[in-house]
Amino acid sequence: MSASICAFILTFSALCGSGVVSGALSRPTNVRLTSFNMNLVLRWDSPYGAVSDLLYTTEYNTSLTAYRVGCLNISLLECDFTHLNISITEYGKYTGRVRAQLGPGISAWAESNQITLDKDTIIGSPNVSLLSNGASIDVIIKDPVFTVSALRKVYIATYNITYWEYGQKEKARSISNIEQSRVVLNDLDLWTKYCVQVQINTERNPIPSKPSETVCESTTNNEEAPWVAAVVTFVVMAMAVALVVVTVVYRKSISHFLCPRDALPQHFKEMAPTNSSMYVVMQKTHPPEEIYHQVTVEEGYPLEAGETSYSKQPDVAVEER
Repeated sequence: MSASICAFILTFSALCGSGVVSGALSRPTNVRLTSFNMNLVLRWDSPYGAVSDLLYTTEYNTSLTAYRVGCLNISLLECDFTHLNISITEYGKYTGRVRAQLGPGISAWAESNQITLDKDTIIGSPNVSLLSNGASIDVIIKDPVFTVSALRKVYIATYNITYWEYGQKEKARSISNIEQSRVVLNDLDLWTKYCVQVQINTERNPIPSKPSETVCESTTNNEEAPWVAAVVTFVVMAMAVALVVVTVVYRKSISHFLCPRDALPQHFKEMAPTNSSMYVVMQKTHPPEEIYHQVTVEEGYPLEAGETSYSKQPDVAVEER
């Protein structure tokens, strides 16, 4: 009897260790629905004693709809619903569930918590950059990028700015409820390095954002600005004087360059017989004297009987040359 009981206990333990009880696959554990910067991701852990070949199928629902398929037959331990071709709204209420599958064996569904996206999402840290401006520092803030919508479309957000001298964070000062994305820190010491962190607060989401990375910048001296302006003015004036001098000295070259004279085309130059010996002789000799004979044709007398007239036109005097 005791041997039979021991055999039963060993068999039961082996079945539990493989994740199967009476032919049924154990369901996933620690199922939770999460959101970061308005995404929607279902995460879970493998069933107790599960093998490595398990596949998972997920579904999600809203407060107004039934469950719909999310990820199908995946081996990962998470499913990002916002990357699927499904409609996610920033004010919706969502629940997820998942089940495991090994061959023909399918586990029961394991359901997650319910979240309201705008109230439960974790807001990421803003991006912060600093610009030194003499004895002050400009703090420039950029909101985190949301997967669904945008921060300013969902929330009325303000910033908490914390700043301190480098190496003295225990003496940090803070400015709260700032709505502008660019803030000037004025009450600073000259020639001092300061570090800044920014956090976002919203009314609908009770959890502040993650703090930004710490960024540092040094102040300078207010008297530097006039000197910089003087140097810039001097450089501009020197360049103007140099330009005038170059223009005066090389005015002819510049004029020829800007307004070139008209030149005879090359093929005309080649056709001109300037080097021909005949052309040179013709230039040096006088033009030849024209020889001509003067001929006078007068109006004729009436023809005698028997003479034939070939023309009735009056005679014209012509000079032959």
